[in-house]
Amino acid sequence: MLKKFAWCVFIIVLFNQNVLAQLPDFTEMVKVNGVAVVNISTTQKAKPETTEGAQKELPMPEGMPPEMEELFKHFFNNPDGGGYGGGDTQSLGSGFIISKDGYILTNYHVVKDADEIIVKFSDRRELVAKLIGSDARTDVALLKVDATDLPAVTIGNPSQLQVGEWVLAIGSPFGFEQSVTAGIVSAKGRSLPGGNYVPFIQTDVAINPGNSGGPLFNLDGKVVGINSQIYSRSGGFMGLSFAIPMDVVMNVVEQIKATGKAAHGWLGVQIQDVTRELAESFGMKTPMGALVSKIVPGSPAEKAELQIGDIITEFNGQPIETSGDLPPMVGMTPINDKATLKIIRQGEEKTLSFKIGLLPEQEEKVAEVKTGKSKPANRLGIDVIDLTAEQRESLQVIKGGVLVQNVANGAAKNAGIQPGDVILRIHNDIIRNVADFNKVAKNLPVGKSVAVLIQRRGSPAFLALKLDK
Repeated sequence: MLKKFAWCVFIIVLFNQNVLAQLPDFTEMVKVNGVAVVNISTTQKAKPETTEGAQKELPMPEGMPPEMEELFKHFFNNPDGGGYGGGDTQSLGSGFIISKDGYILTNYHVVKDADEIIVKFSDRRELVAKLIGSDARTDVALLKVDATDLPAVTIGNPSQLQVGEWVLAIGSPFGFEQSVTAGIVSAKGRSLPGGNYVPFIQTDVAINPGNSGGPLFNLDGKVVGINSQIYSRSGGFMGLSFAIPMDVVMNVVEQIKATGKAAHGWLGVQIQDVTRELAESFGMKTPMGALVSKIVPGSPAEKAELQIGDIITEFNGQPIETSGDLPPMVGMTPINDKATLKIIRQGEEKTLSFKIGLLPEQEEKVAEVKTGKSKPANRLGIDVIDLTAEQRESLQVIKGGVLVQNVANGAAKNAGIQPGDVILRIHNDIIRNVADFNKVAKNLPVGKSVAVLIQRRGSPAFLALKLDK
């Protein structure tokens, strides 16, 4: 009995030693690279006329669905921050040195609107930094301090990262400088609300307010990303952290150094995912690609003769699995470069060529409009009216379409159609007026998904509608 017990103890000890031997040791990596990680504090002078409270919250990224607003937060704000009684606002974040002559990287949202930026080094020195340039679309900012012979990180290649690989973060969560946390790569190429031009690296590394702008290292001690955002109910760490890949970052850095700003490639479309129901309506066996719901007039997409309802399946030979795959690919392509799209149009594959355009400034928001009197409901369970000239201008509907007044229980409601939506197309039929709508609605098939193109608050989208009778 004693022998059996001794053997069991031996096996357990041996197993534990083997497990420990497989776990990475980060101590040497932290010693080498920790000195290149800095703490960044900013001060924004209070405006004389302001009466705002203690701490300003960052606005949610544009295009965020309402149900995600509580969950998704930027996290650089100092939880103990200043600004009381309309005074100066102070924030904390992280950054890292990328060159010996004083270039430092951090997030755009860490230094946004800052009047003064102070960089605190691991040796306790503090220097005032100059903002060389920044890019809100990728959330990258490049700083410069007047110093030489600084310890700098080595930039790695994020494309070589594998899901499940160990990664490490160093930063200043809640102001606790030089804090080290580790985890694994959870996913790559994540598309997030407000981050259309960044294929984020998702990790389970513990990231909290103050880590923002800090480096994400691989096991070789090379920086593969900038820790930028978290997904959280509370604003603190919940196992979902996101970093900007360094290939995206360095592309922005090179442009900022050359011209003072970053430019992004532009196609000029609004796209959405292809759901199972939409795939059925377009005759596709597998839901994939980016479905075009809007084409900007005068854009490269219009010049390439791309059409609403086309499904983009490849960009420059790279497959498009979801709509989130396309914007980073286009955004990273140099302006005026030739590019190709492989599309599916009404069941047929086509290849289109175009020149990459320059991404323009953000489009204006569309005003709300009040709907008019309703008409009798039809077999879809909705009332529609023709658009007035004022409504067209407000809704940015150039021609065609009908305005939804009321939505009763039925196929349209199940599809997600709402009062105030403008129906532009049903299946392959363009809806010019109420007469067109009634004619098309009358002849819709039963039991088959049909794609309906609507415009809601200025944004077009395809919905899948299926009639039961």
